[in-house]
Amino acid sequence: MIKKQDKNVTRQKRHTRVRGTLSGTAERPRLNVFRSNTNIYAQVIDDVKGVTIAAASSLKETGSKTEQAQKVGEAIAKAAKAKKIEEVVFDRGGYLYHGRVQALAEAAREAGLKF
Repeated sequence: MIKKQDKNVTRQKRHTRVRGTLSGTAERPRLNVFRSNTNIYAQVIDDVKGVTIAAASSLKETGSKTEQAQKVGEAIAKAAKAKKIEEVVFDRGGYLYHGRVQALAEAAREAGLKF
């Protein structure tokens, strides 16, 4: 019998592979997304210095998970704009670009971030 790998292990492999080519700088930091079963988190990271510039999460948001992701996208865009960041590199964290990850990205774009 063939044993399937854990979904999170395969996601982490995809994320590691993508992170080999994707990096954030001070001028164009990385917008990272982490999705758990209940919440979604976003960070704007400067990989050169190794610091988080801005962060947002759905811990205190209400509504469906997709609506929460949209609110987090708007919040992270607002926080990045407050730090004078206009452009970012989108890092989907190894997740497929649909559902909550897509909702967060589109809300961030509509709120003014460019990627």
